[in-house]
Amino acid sequence: MIQHTVVLKLKYPKGSPEEKEFLIAAAKLALIPGVHNFQSLRQISKKNDFEYGLSMEFDNMGDYNAYNVHPDHTRFVTTYWAKYVEKFLELDYEPII
Repeated sequence: MIQHTVVLKLKYPKGSPEEKEFLIAAAKLALIPGVHNFQSLRQISKKNDFEYGLSMEFDNMGDYNAYNVHPDHTRFVTTYWAKYVEKFLELDYEPII
């Protein structure tokens, strides 16, 4: 199992039309084959300045690699991610045990 999580800060303020558009587009990533347990998350802590998180799981590295090159994912990256995201941190984990 691969746990893929990205935390991010948008260039646009909370409640803006751009925020809504980005989050709607991001939710469609859940439809890509191999994606499981997709979540769109809003940061509630003041311990960092990231505002949102996207989290999903893949059964194996092959599914994760297929997701990364899937046309819907690459379109999301070029259409929304590159234009809307100010900064981010990507975390990819696999279970130790």
